Amino acid sequence: MQDHKTLSDWVLFGGLSTLWAVAYAFTRLAVSQGQPELGFPPQFIISARLTIAALILLAVAAFSRQKWPPFSEWKSWLAMSVMGIVGTAFPFFVITTAQKTVDSSLAALYVAASPLFVAVMAHFFFRDDKVTPRKALGVAVGFAGVAVLFGPEAIQAFGSASVAAQALCLLGTIFYAISNITARYAKDIPPFVFAAGFVTIGAITTWPLLFTVDFESLAPSNIAIAGVVGLAIGPTAMASIVYMILIKRTSATFLSLTGYTIPVISAVIGYLAFKEVQTWNALLAFAMILSGVWLAQRSNKLAATG
Repeated sequence: MQDHKTLSDWVLFGGLSTLWAVAYAFTRLAVSQGQPELGFPPQFIISARLTIAALILLAVAAFSRQKWPPFSEWKSWLAMSVMGIVGTAFPFFVITTAQKTVDSSLAALYVAASPLFVAVMAHFFFRDDKVTPRKALGVAVGFAGVAVLFGPEAIQAFGSASVAAQALCLLGTIFYAISNITARYAKDIPPFVFAAGFVTIGAITTWPLLFTVDFESLAPSNIAIAGVVGLAIGPTAMASIVYMILIKRTSATFLSLTGYTIPVISAVIGYLAFKEVQTWNALLAFAMILSGVWLAQRSNKLAATG
């Protein structure tokens, strides 16, 4: 792992941020927001996305000739299972469901809050990552931003479809935080094997959902089909490969900066592709969440140098 970031590191970082950010636009296309009869149901999208990506990643793992852990190493397989089910299949499903009504750029804003949940969870799971007063302040500011993100209308419209959809986005963010915690327990698993393993397990977990799909009623548009294929190849398969390369070359802390870039890139894509424009409270919330994340991460750096 290198301390100095090269130009290629930053290029890969930009590519990874873009791949993850475009997932929300592809999801909007796949569900055909506003015209659900031309799109796919969430349970089909998730299963197709993960299955196609798993086939690609299994081929990459085989080509790399990295060795799979024996079944006797149950902790490795448990880590891949938790990562695949809780950290991948679950958040993909709830966020895809939410995007039937929530704009892609708004859904992406919630991802920025993931490091806040990681900070809280790490306090209980890792001895060297406790909550300090400065980190607690950062978490408090960030969560206040999440409350602002829901908007003042959330209290008045509690239980409405819009509020429920945003709650699903927040739930997906919590699942992503769990995946970050789980990844710390999988340091000894070869990177491409780890990616292929957890995506494959996640895909298999979603297959029973296909029995709930009424295939005869499906009449997807070419755009919806492109959305599903795009999700599988770009934000899932390619992003997993780039992520594993970067995590080996740099660090998890460096990759956590995607929490800053993904919402911005997604907002640009959302505006250019769908004319999405967020409200004042969304912009204020984003600033508060990023401030909270910065305070929490700054606390870690100060502790490491102190």
